[in-house]
Amino acid sequence: MVLEGKMLTHGDPEDEQEQEPDEEEEEEEEMVDPLENIRAKCEQTEHCVHYKERLEICEARVNSRSNTVEECTEELFDFLHARDHCVAHELFHNVK
Repeated sequence: MVLEGKMLTHGDPEDEQEQEPDEEEEEEEEMVDPLENIRAKCEQTEHCVHYKERLEICEARVNSRSNTVEECTEELFDFLHARDHCVAHELFHNVK
């Protein structure tokens, strides 16, 4: 009996479900992933630009050939390593 009284005092469950998604949407819009911004910033540094250029040259070379076994794995890893090294130094300044 007590539970029935509580159910009646809280109102219709459908009303609560309609209100909750609006609140969640507002929270999602406010949240920004700082990692994406930091990655973009780090890709513009001189060190990362050098590795990105090497990766793009390799990709152009591979795409210009019709039959090749060459992959740009090493260039990709070098670029990602340089970018992640920069990100590691910047990211922890944004941790709360």
